[in-house]
Amino acid sequence: MKKTLLTLALLAAASAQAKAPLTVEHLNQFNKLHDVALSPDGRFVAYGQSNGGFNPADTSSDLYLMDLSNLNKVTRLTQSAGRESQLQWAADGRSIYFIASRSGTAQVWNLPLYGGEALQLTDLPVPVEGFKVSADGKQLALALAVKPGCQTLQCTVDAKAADAAKKDTAMAFDQLMVRHWDSWQTSYRSHLHVASLTNGVVKDATNLMSEWNTDIAGINEVAFTPDNQRLVFSAKIPAADQAWHTNYDIFMVPLTGGEKQNLTAANPAWDAQPSFSSDGRFMAYKAMSKPQAEADKFSLMLLDMVTGQRKELAPEFDRSVSDYKFGPDNRTVFVTTQDVGQYSIYAINTGFGDVRKVFGDGTAGALNVASDKIVFTNHKLDMPPEVFQLNLDGSGLTQLTDINASWREQVQFGDYEQFSFKGANDDTVYGYLVKPWDFDAKKKYPMAFLVHGGPQGSFGNMFNERWNAQMYAAKGYAVVMIDFHGSTGYGQEFTASISRDWGGKPLEDLKKGFDYIVQAQPWIDGSRACALGASYGGYMMNWIAGNWPTGFKCLVNHAGLYDMPSFYGSTEELWFPEYDLGGPVWQAESDYQKFNPSALADKWQTPMLVIHGLKDYRVPYAQGLGAFTNLQRKGIDSRLVIFPDENHWILNKDNRVRWYNEVFQWLDKYTKG
Repeated sequence: MKKTLLTLALLAAASAQAKAPLTVEHLNQFNKLHDVALSPDGRFVAYGQSNGGFNPADTSSDLYLMDLSNLNKVTRLTQSAGRESQLQWAADGRSIYFIASRSGTAQVWNLPLYGGEALQLTDLPVPVEGFKVSADGKQLALALAVKPGCQTLQCTVDAKAADAAKKDTAMAFDQLMVRHWDSWQTSYRSHLHVASLTNGVVKDATNLMSEWNTDIAGINEVAFTPDNQRLVFSAKIPAADQAWHTNYDIFMVPLTGGEKQNLTAANPAWDAQPSFSSDGRFMAYKAMSKPQAEADKFSLMLLDMVTGQRKELAPEFDRSVSDYKFGPDNRTVFVTTQDVGQYSIYAINTGFGDVRKVFGDGTAGALNVASDKIVFTNHKLDMPPEVFQLNLDGSGLTQLTDINASWREQVQFGDYEQFSFKGANDDTVYGYLVKPWDFDAKKKYPMAFLVHGGPQGSFGNMFNERWNAQMYAAKGYAVVMIDFHGSTGYGQEFTASISRDWGGKPLEDLKKGFDYIVQAQPWIDGSRACALGASYGGYMMNWIAGNWPTGFKCLVNHAGLYDMPSFYGSTEELWFPEYDLGGPVWQAESDYQKFNPSALADKWQTPMLVIHGLKDYRVPYAQGLGAFTNLQRKGIDSRLVIFPDENHWILNKDNRVRWYNEVFQWLDKYTKG
């Protein structure tokens, strides 16, 4: 008996010791969820699972069905070689719709849940970008990339053939924007189409906006009216100024085509994500109030489709709505929103605007509400996304999936905690600290000081692939992340405070946060600290180089802005710099020179690693090249790493390995040498 107990103890100890720090290989291998959807009756959860090949070496991507009424029994629905996406339940709950490329191009399919194979519903000559099915199952709304002015899909096919036959490679443009994110614009636009599902396989579709030289905002911005006779969608009105304003409006158009009614013409700012209550009385949507401000508060609006009256729900609720769903009673709307370092779920009463928090631990997403339950995804600094369930009152939190159980058994994460301190203007500023994975309070550890991008963003309680705090903890660093003035989730005034002050209060917050954490945590060696950031975080590395030149042993600048005037002339979404920096670059009162890192290039002295993707059109690669040129010309130790096939982000798994290796070699050189 004693021998058996000893054996068990040794096995348990060996199991505990088997855990190792997080590696980039781990990041490339964990399983991922997508398209989580709750059935209309609340009985089933359907979801996509893409396996990363950890254990066993499984890289499949398929759909699964969980029966919440039968001990959460899980059934694998598909075993196709490709990936299914944009999962949608039929209104009767007896089948699911999705997009797959099983026939060669992306088309819409339907899978009966009570026997039978998946049926192809569309066979269109162009790929399907997105779709919505009407509640009666008779109509299909489609997002298709077509040639504006074309009345038929064949016209688009012919236009593409003519483009392919051209002997020259020239691209010509008559208006902005000429490129976006990582692609040059073409003459094709994503338009809203409609087709009937009652006459067999759909081989053609009617364009409801054929003359519009603009895109719909996305299929998630499309909804059928409750009578299934009209569609509402979000888009910009066709005009030459689309590159420098954020005025998306919500339009309503009959399925038969014809005049498009602008339902939000009175609002000059962003209107988005229309959705209807189940009784058809109300259309909810999100709305900003400040033109050009992409980080303005998204308020939740309610339009009475009978009286035409509209109101803002809970105007005193100082959070920006990310996603929302009507509750079963149509008297409650559940929303997700950034909230003091979390992505929380709130319930808002449609009558009186009362607000109550339902959930607030980690990052909630993929919000679903049906019957008596809420189903959503959640992830944290030490947990990749999983599916969870709640009762409507916030009780009964239950984890439904554990798709990375074996993966997590191999990884030891660092403990983390949220902290706060007095920052600029003596305001309360929050941050997160992640301890090294093998933390020993008797040791001193170097610091990785991570600065988020946006700048209206946050490094909160989330599991991030590209900027994963646990990766630095795994390498023996204390990880510090400050949500400086301008960060999201702390009220709109706090978020808006960075506009026209890019290098002011945020830098002060970073300095004060650095000093606070070093004093509060004596095991952190502030003399062995490196700062890292991307996008605005990369800008801050360049700004720190000129304004805090002795603050860090080294800097890592990924896709950072270096010269603000030239940035204005080469980026794509002009509304962003024009709002945040005070107008076009030629306006004397603008901030392009006031907060220009290149203007302080003579003060730079900190070694810097510069990383950039050549397909980054948000912050073009010349910004990284400019920083590196200055560093080299001044004789400052520096290194430039270029990824020719990456955009603003590093997405390729092999490139991700190289990225992390380059970063850690740089950090170790200056903090552990």
